[in-house]
Amino acid sequence: MKLVVGFGNPESKYNFTRHNFGFLVLDFYVKVKGLEWQKTPKFDAIYLRAGDTIFIKPQTYYNNIGKSVQAFSHYFKVSPGDILVVCDDFDLLFGQIRYRAKGSAGGNNGLKSVIAELNTNEFSRLKLGTNNAEIRGKISDMDFVLSKFSPEEKERLPEILRGAVEKIDEHIK
Repeated sequence: MKLVVGFGNPESKYNFTRHNFGFLVLDFYVKVKGLEWQKTPKFDAIYLRAGDTIFIKPQTYYNNIGKSVQAFSHYFKVSPGDILVVCDDFDLLFGQIRYRAKGSAGGNNGLKSVIAELNTNEFSRLKLGTNNAEIRGKISDMDFVLSKFSPEEKERLPEILRGAVEKIDEHIK
């Protein structure tokens, strides 16, 4: 069993913000694969099961994502090595995609939450670069991660989302 977790915040006002990149990727994945989210949430997450893979979008807000991850991994007996989290990373240039089999939180509060709840950092992560020096230099880090993508960035989203889907498929296989 595999567990793929998209990071984001649940309210619609966060759609197309940098912090919701993980949700955006999973919604794109679900659409291109012809899947459908379950109508009733489970363990504070929107989810779906496709074969031996469970996809979730925790609704606990970004800093508490680990609670849903722990609940799903415990219930479905998913080992940390079979978990992939998809999250934003403002230290990577916009458009960069980086896969890591394990690692530290690197200042990401969602990753800190998952590490704390699972009591390990031995899970995979797919990090999506959001850094835009022009915008980031003008506002705080918190305002930056909650900011919407610029029009130029939105134009690049389809290629980035396709790349992320490929990486998720590689992980699942």
